[in-house]
Amino acid sequence: MEMGCIWMRRAGGTNCLVVMKPAISSITPIASFPVPPSKPPRRLIFLFSSSCRLFSKIACSSPTAALSIDDYETGTVNGSISSKSSKVLLKGMRYTELEKWVQSHGYRPGQALMLWKRLYGNNIWAHCIDELEGLNKDFRKMLSEFAEFKALSLKDIHTASDGTRKILFTLEDGLGIETVVIPCKGGRTTVCVSSQVGCAMNCQFCYTGRMGLRRHLTAAEIVEQAVFARRLLSSEVGSITNVVFMGMGEPLHNIENVIKAADIMVDEHGLHFSPRKVTVSTSGLVPQLKRFLHESNCALAVSLNATTDEVRNWIMPINRKYNLGVLLETLREELRFKHNYKVLFEYVMLAGVNDSIEDARKLIDLVQGIPCKINLISFNAHSGSEFRPTSEEKMMEFRNVLAEAGCVVFLRLSRGDDKMAACGQLGKPGDIQPPRLRAPPRFQMAL
Repeated sequence: MEMGCIWMRRAGGTNCLVVMKPAISSITPIASFPVPPSKPPRRLIFLFSSSCRLFSKIACSSPTAALSIDDYETGTVNGSISSKSSKVLLKGMRYTELEKWVQSHGYRPGQALMLWKRLYGNNIWAHCIDELEGLNKDFRKMLSEFAEFKALSLKDIHTASDGTRKILFTLEDGLGIETVVIPCKGGRTTVCVSSQVGCAMNCQFCYTGRMGLRRHLTAAEIVEQAVFARRLLSSEVGSITNVVFMGMGEPLHNIENVIKAADIMVDEHGLHFSPRKVTVSTSGLVPQLKRFLHESNCALAVSLNATTDEVRNWIMPINRKYNLGVLLETLREELRFKHNYKVLFEYVMLAGVNDSIEDARKLIDLVQGIPCKINLISFNAHSGSEFRPTSEEKMMEFRNVLAEAGCVVFLRLSRGDDKMAACGQLGKPGDIQPPRLRAPPRFQMAL
């Protein structure tokens, strides 16, 4: 057994014991042991790592289910079968999987292609059997018996003063997620999708991080956010051209379902997004980052947000496992084999923390040898945050230092912040939240 402090407590106080271990940095199971319940209430299991300060809150629908971190690392908890019944969620399958499934029911591959185009193309984006006109009658009957069309239920749409829309969805288990649609000038409209309910990374400047992790989203739940966005808003905002995995959650923590969802989104017979216009963001999970670069042609964004390990350890605890040196050297090595590929570095600017001219010069040195673009992002305030946004004037000064050194750099100001739809504002923290981390002494007076 791994050395270290191990202790037990009851989760929810009644019907489940949890073994707590001080680190989840490796894929070490943290099991829940069932205790016979008097009745089957819904349980929450809290997992906390004192070394990396990662915090997750996992919902167990079964009173006797034994879950491990492995299940949540790989996404195997969330399959393509709807828990309502034995029906298959169609949007949880790649086209090749759908084709095999259709053939297994005695129908030819051509029927699968016609179905696929009605799910994702031809301006139909079907959500029910009645929207499948033109398909074989017997085939439609089979689908009504064995297939489920929707993974999400629309709850509400909030419209910000700048035209940004925040879509609220309810999941089958009653949890909620948020998706943002951002219209831009020049005909580009971006849908920002969530990949998890909450997030385990505990980045100190992010409102979603105050939730902890509830669970991964399935591939179907991720894809359907883009389908819903096109179905609901294309007539209002025009064609939705870009997808960013920058909503709730750490996408590469849910890498199986994220890669699968991205594959479905770029399929030429379906949603047909350009791979270069589908961007998956990460806080810096290095092994998963390497896998993503090997298996996907979609774009990668890395949330950097600091120029020293001291600051990044504080505001992004994942840095304690994969520090700046490891992260950036991995990118240098991996991008040598990606032709004409640039990583996008995201840099949220926090007043008095990471926005000095010295930081700008350090950032120039850090990204040397990495084909990249840099987004400077305005911090979006939220309840309980100790951080303040950098002034627009200072952001421009920071940008100019980078640009003069030859960096490709953009300013990204807030969009949708009056409806809590801006970067870092999604989600709804509960009563129990991850810990705030102590600022290094030299920053404590500035906050």
